[in-house]
Amino acid sequence: MPSAEGEATSSFIHRDQPEHDRLRRMAMRHFGPPHAPGLVTGLEGFLTATVGSLLDDVGDKERLDVVDDFAFPFPVSVTCHVLGVPREDEPRFHLWVNDIMNSIDYDPATDPKQKLDKGVQARKDLRQRLGELVEQCHRRPGDGLLSRMANDDGPDGRMTDAEIVATAKLLLIAGHETVVNLITNGMLTLLRHPQVLQRLRAEPDLIVPLVEELLRYEPSVHIIPWRVAYSDITVADTVIPQGSQVMLMLASGSRDPDRFHDPDRFDPDRRDNQHLGFGNGIHFCFGGPLARRETQIALTGLVRRLDCPRLVADPPPYRPSPVLRGPIHLDIEQGGG
Repeated sequence: MPSAEGEATSSFIHRDQPEHDRLRRMAMRHFGPPHAPGLVTGLEGFLTATVGSLLDDVGDKERLDVVDDFAFPFPVSVTCHVLGVPREDEPRFHLWVNDIMNSIDYDPATDPKQKLDKGVQARKDLRQRLGELVEQCHRRPGDGLLSRMANDDGPDGRMTDAEIVATAKLLLIAGHETVVNLITNGMLTLLRHPQVLQRLRAEPDLIVPLVEELLRYEPSVHIIPWRVAYSDITVADTVIPQGSQVMLMLASGSRDPDRFHDPDRFDPDRRDNQHLGFGNGIHFCFGGPLARRETQIALTGLVRRLDCPRLVADPPPYRPSPVLRGPIHLDIEQGGG
């Protein structure tokens, strides 16, 4: 199956069983439990230092954009570090991800074609550079995820170089926009609930259930489109015929009043919070554990360092995508409190 980008080799997120399960198992051997249980906890120092550096750059500016100044650069740096991308390459990866994300919302009626062309070229450049790095990993193995995938002969065999590149791109692109949105949606939600923001400052451990409630209340991904029913399925007495295209409304499911009490209320103390913020089933978000910790550390850092933050505009401008939900900019003012 070709990927959504029209490439010959797609990531496992676009595949079905058994290929999906094989490739996911091969990637997860190096990304999380049971074979790499310490990956996320081992990143604590790097995540905290990166957040601190970004906040140092913001300093005491009276006005800042949470997206451009903080949320956007953070996950690119994290993913490059996890993959083992050389530090000197990181600026190029930031530019490529930026051009790719801008092209996702391309509207031929209003946007210059250059916006789309830059995204297409960035995808090609990113794919080429990742391929070069994988080749280098074969010759000189290192500690990053690219090297571990390139040199691992596990029970399922070894990934091809094209499969490694596709997996790395999945982490960079899919993991980037979702984390950017989750951090930005989180700061927006806290500014709309100042009593919770103040409570988080006094109770830092609140960040764990708070992020879970954020994943339910204002998730990054609202819809999973382009699914197909492989057989007749009955849902709530309605038959979905085999072959039908299905869109999964994750955000709606996480606000189902039959499952969640007072679902439209943001409540970080909510119990039994089995939301759909990372999806469910065999396609449950591959990078979910890392995204959780990135968001926890990012929001904790923002709340601690910003001085009396206030929204400049509410609602802020949003990306036009019905799938990915998040402000394109989140301007806030600080100080003077």
